[in-house]
Amino acid sequence: MPTIRDLVSALRHRDGVDAAIVLGRDGLLIDGATDAAFDPDGLAAFVPPMALAAVEMGAAGGRGDFGLMVLEYALGTVVVTAVSADAFLLVLLRPEANLAALLYDLRRFRAQIASLV
Repeated sequence: MPTIRDLVSALRHRDGVDAAIVLGRDGLLIDGATDAAFDPDGLAAFVPPMALAAVEMGAAGGRGDFGLMVLEYALGTVVVTAVSADAFLLVLLRPEANLAALLYDLRRFRAQIASLV
């Protein structure tokens, strides 16, 4: 049976991925693999306030539960997805990464990913 570490490692080794981090809803790191330039604990701490804002926007707009957000920056993309009631997955991508394939896989394997957390 795969583990969280296997998931993080597989995501981190995709072309164009700089970081893959699983964190609790409190922002504490569960597991992560990053390029040496990134602090996984520091990155994880930013996610809960962003996710809370997304949850509130979804409620205000009648969109239902938070699932996933994509943030585009000049030097890459950040993906945050809820993988369970207790955890998020954060992925940092370089501009050349295949974002569409990652989003497809996250949606396709959502249940399997949730079972690991």
